[in-house]
Amino acid sequence: MNFASFDLNLLRVFDAMMLELSTVKAGERIGLSQPAVSSALSRLRHALGDELFVRDGNRMLPTARAVELQSVVREALARVEDALSAATTFDPATATQSFVMVGSDYFSTLLMPRLAERLSPLAPSATFQMVDAPSSGALALLGEGRADLVVDRKLETPEWIASRRLFSSWLVCVARRGHPLLAAAGVAPGAQIPLEAFCAVPHVLRSADGTKAGTIEPALARLGLRRRIVMTVPHFQAVALAVAGSDLIGSLPVRFARLVADQLGLDTYMPPFDSPSMEVTMYWHRRMDRDAASVWLRGHVAGILDFDDAPEMSPG
Repeated sequence: MNFASFDLNLLRVFDAMMLELSTVKAGERIGLSQPAVSSALSRLRHALGDELFVRDGNRMLPTARAVELQSVVREALARVEDALSAATTFDPATATQSFVMVGSDYFSTLLMPRLAERLSPLAPSATFQMVDAPSSGALALLGEGRADLVVDRKLETPEWIASRRLFSSWLVCVARRGHPLLAAAGVAPGAQIPLEAFCAVPHVLRSADGTKAGTIEPALARLGLRRRIVMTVPHFQAVALAVAGSDLIGSLPVRFARLVADQLGLDTYMPPFDSPSMEVTMYWHRRMDRDAASVWLRGHVAGILDFDDAPEMSPG
């Protein structure tokens, strides 16, 4: 291959194809038509002497050569992007870019309404998105350039991930106001639920995969006890709504519980065991450390989620 005549723009097409595995979606990512992407791929195949992507039904799958090139090309493009962004400024008033954050419904409920209130007047033409993804795949979205930020619990991270601690969280129990079984057991709002009452009351559990076991099950098992889990739902908001309309009780992160308690008519209680504290953290790719837009977004997210850790109810 004559590198002097090689069109470096083809690398952007290759990078987009590795992320999307679709000529249509790759074109949308980099602002090219589908025919333009196909033409660029044809030139790239000829230059590298490899098919790079082969069709498998409705999918395009990368060849071994394409997989081998992926990290090298992504790193090279990232270095160029980093060098260019370091020399630019960010004006939110004229920004039209899309900011993508990753987090569960817990974090979207805490963050996105306040982010809309704060940033809509400052960046009226920008777009702010929060998508849900399992922790195991969230950091990969940063590496692939599909996301700007991840908000999650404390995770084991590779060296290319930067992070900032935001706040501590723990679980509290929630029940509708005037819950008959808790009232009959003499349990006042804010108090710790005795083990006997905790195991007698039916529970709704937040479980993304339907597993009927939460963080408290091992402690109960050591005492030879079980609680009555009669419903599982994949989101904390669904826990809160199920509790509000029934005699079920559930567990919510304390700040989520405080946010929805008045809206839904819920009381909060401490569980029968000390709830472990969870460190909530914001993550981003280190190559975006000095990117003006990323710095701006991170500052506002931290400003909203940097809670005062002096609790009204402590984890134990």
